[in-house]
Amino acid sequence: MPQASEPGGAGGKGGSGSEGGRSGQGRGNVRPCPICGKPSQQATRPFCSKRCRDVDLNRWLSGHYVIPGSDADEEDEG
Repeated sequence: MPQASEPGGAGGKGGSGSEGGRSGQGRGNVRPCPICGKPSQQATRPFCSKRCRDVDLNRWLSGHYVIPGSDADEEDEG
């Protein structure tokens, strides 16, 4: 019986929240903070704190998350 070993209760079907946890929208699903790895908090989701939220904002604003692309010259030629 593989359903008994799943976290979230017995049965695995119905409105117990076990399916919602897998889709990322259940209340019991606590994802780790993408900055430090601690459990995220409701008020600052997906981060654990205002500090980690600000660290992420700084990374965006400073260009840390830039995805390299082709040169602009190639785009202008076509």
